[in-house]
Amino acid sequence: MWPEQTFCSNIWVYICINMKVLAFGIVKELFGAASVEVDAAANITALKEVLCQRYPQLQKLSSFMIAINGTYAGPDSVIQDGDEIAIIPPVSGG
Repeated sequence: MWPEQTFCSNIWVYICINMKVLAFGIVKELFGAASVEVDAAANITALKEVLCQRYPQLQKLSSFMIAINGTYAGPDSVIQDGDEIAIIPPVSGG
C-alpha cells in the first residue's frame, strides 16, 4: 500500500502516517500485545484490510468495531495523523 500523496511545488510528496492501534479483549490476545503499529491507512476499510492481512485470525471473529478518538467509526471514516485508533472486539453480557 502506498502512502498518501500530495502534490507540492512540482514534486510529489509522500506522507507516511504510522499509527498506534490499541487492542482490547480477545483482539489483545490475537495481537500478542496491547497495541500494534500500522503504516498509513486512509480509512477504516483500508485499516481492516491491513490488520486482517497481518493477523488472519481476526477474520474468525464474528465481528469487531473500530473507534477513532473514542467514537465508533464507519467503513469510510477517514483516519488522520494523531488519531487514537482502538479495536473493539465482540462483547457479551448478561
